[in-house]
Amino acid sequence: MTQPFRSGSHYDSTIWSGVRLLLKEDRIETSTPELVYVLSSAVHPGGFSYANRIVNWKVPLAYHGHDPVRDLIQQCAKWGCDPAGTIGLITAAKLTHASIKEIAGDRFNLLCCTTVGTRNAARAGLPRSTFSAYAAGTINTILLIDGQMSESAMVNAIITATEAKSAALQQLGITEEANGQLATGTTTDAIVIGVSQAAAWDALHAYAGAATTIGCAIGEAVYETLLEAARTQHED
Repeated sequence: MTQPFRSGSHYDSTIWSGVRLLLKEDRIETSTPELVYVLSSAVHPGGFSYANRIVNWKVPLAYHGHDPVRDLIQQCAKWGCDPAGTIGLITAAKLTHASIKEIAGDRFNLLCCTTVGTRNAARAGLPRSTFSAYAAGTINTILLIDGQMSESAMVNAIITATEAKSAALQQLGITEEANGQLATGTTTDAIVIGVSQAAAWDALHAYAGAATTIGCAIGEAVYETLLEAARTQHED
């Protein structure tokens, strides 16, 4: 793992040529050399899409955008990004403390970048007011996979990543403030999985559970990056 933005402004993937992450004044821009097939819970656009840029936009703690999709599209215009090929995330976490891990795996390469803010940590399954659900914080996870995955495997990967996120939060003892119970996430978490689908790999990953090589790598990367980013979130 590494936190490159605590002392620099860019990170170039060591295993996927052309993948670059740039820290800018109010965002981390992640770019890929070609369009990747994306599944995300991102504000914009969400669901399945194609993109070659992922933007993790830092907003003030007081941000309560009534139309975050519109806000992100407007920001894309300011940044010179094509909204049609850009995935947009929103966070109030420290971008400088983003954690990155890369894994060269079994017929795939993986890069994971996680930013963490746990002011609004919550335990799924408990009742709460909808107003409190929009407190600032957020865990944003970006997984870039150079390989081939079925759509069901991409959905499976979200399950595995979420399980790893919850395990890391429990390892750290992070709790929901209102009830003191161990948190499973925050109220505003988002995830992006982008897959190259490059034919050169000639191997389709049909599953991504913890018993598969790709699922195991996803879990490891999310777990370790979340631990690092969460442990350091209150440091300068």
